[in-house]
Amino acid sequence: MAELTTTARPYARAAFELARVEGQLDVWAQALSLLAAVCSDAKIAGLIHSPSLTAAGKSDLLKDLCGESLGQKQQNFVATLADNKRLSLLPEVNRLFLSFKAEYDKTLDVEVSTAFEMSPEWQAKLAAALSAKLACKVSLTTQLDKSLLGGALIRAGDTVIDGSVKGRLAKLAVAMHA
Repeated sequence: MAELTTTARPYARAAFELARVEGQLDVWAQALSLLAAVCSDAKIAGLIHSPSLTAAGKSDLLKDLCGESLGQKQQNFVATLADNKRLSLLPEVNRLFLSFKAEYDKTLDVEVSTAFEMSPEWQAKLAAALSAKLACKVSLTTQLDKSLLGGALIRAGDTVIDGSVKGRLAKLAVAMHA
């Protein structure tokens, strides 16, 4: 996974910088998301790895499948990836591009798991507190996880805040056996 990310990062960074300079971040995000979805299909992935198709053939295939959704610069990007035998990186390029875009926009998707349903008021308070703490706009996604017993488990990017009863019991058990 780390090697895949390392290989995809320069392509994602180049696409991001071009999109940022041209004020086309949303257009590129949509195009890359579409390309990633197309490349994730098993049949298309098989064709992308097929030695019987040339780089131009693979590039044309993706361009045809995406149709009018790709502008000229996105088509050139696909052709560059095809020439360098990197079309299989498109899902990772998309993921990295979206993370660069979120960082640039100062937004963060936060996933909150709780043992019980959170009211909209509590969700708004938590979003406001996290926005202030993380200095960015927070978008909350909540899910129910009865195994937590109580409290909440918050995932914000690489940061995990475990305020669940289950997590605290696990820490206590480790401390008692140490």
